[in-house]
Amino acid sequence: MHKVGIVCDSTCDMGPQWLAENDIVMVPLKVLFGDTTYLDWIDLTPESFYTLLKDAPALPKTSQPSPADFLAVYKSLADAGCEEIVSIHLTAALSGTHESAVLASVSSPVPVRVIDTCTVSAAVALSIGAALAARDAGGDGAAIEAAARKVVDTDRLLFALDTLEYLVKGGRAGKAKGLAASLLNIKPVLTFNEEGTIEPFKNAKGTKKALQLIAEQVAQDSANGRVRVALLHSLSPDLVEALKQALDAAGADYEVEGVHELGAVIGTYGGPRAIGIGYYPIG
Repeated sequence: MHKVGIVCDSTCDMGPQWLAENDIVMVPLKVLFGDTTYLDWIDLTPESFYTLLKDAPALPKTSQPSPADFLAVYKSLADAGCEEIVSIHLTAALSGTHESAVLASVSSPVPVRVIDTCTVSAAVALSIGAALAARDAGGDGAAIEAAARKVVDTDRLLFALDTLEYLVKGGRAGKAKGLAASLLNIKPVLTFNEEGTIEPFKNAKGTKKALQLIAEQVAQDSANGRVRVALLHSLSPDLVEALKQALDAAGADYEVEGVHELGAVIGTYGGPRAIGIGYYPIG
């Protein structure tokens, strides 16, 4: 049987246990608190990360895996009998991770199909889920890549942050950068554009209104058929439940594939009390 390996990075926020159980290899990004380097999701759980973040005198820095990190994984999968690899990663516009994977693919002993999802976290998880389903159905590398890219082409990520401070200080605010100084009581709903950078979607007065705006957009996008969703949050299960209630109240037609806590890398820029949803049409 044709064996295909699936590789991702830690910013999918699916956690190493689930990924290992589903035979998906995760390459971690790094988080640097001062002189100490941690591997995302390996050395730091979300709980331990937010504890460190709360007490840190400065925002931590993040860095992508090296091409050598990826090449080691690609070679290991080839040694294990994989004839092809599909490698799925966060937006290349905000991280060099995708570039490292591409550089490593040139030296890989087997062909590697590298995918830029142009998004992060729960939305990346949806692409990985689609790739896994295609592999479980017996698909080859082309079919698995096509399944993941179909999600990339049709998905949407909407999210609200408790504060834009972390996003701006970390240099990842994109077109939302100017909002930080001008909005005090406003909770902007943000999204990723086609280029894979962050931009404002709508402004809301308070978290409750932000959740309502997100839910209304999901309802609108699911009016002609059900959507598959993945929820994200930073240690805020109460916001997850509130968002689900808002989705139901808005009449959204959806099914939940997963709920994901933001790991250390995405959490560095999202900060505490982030909430969001990735989704794509399935009906």
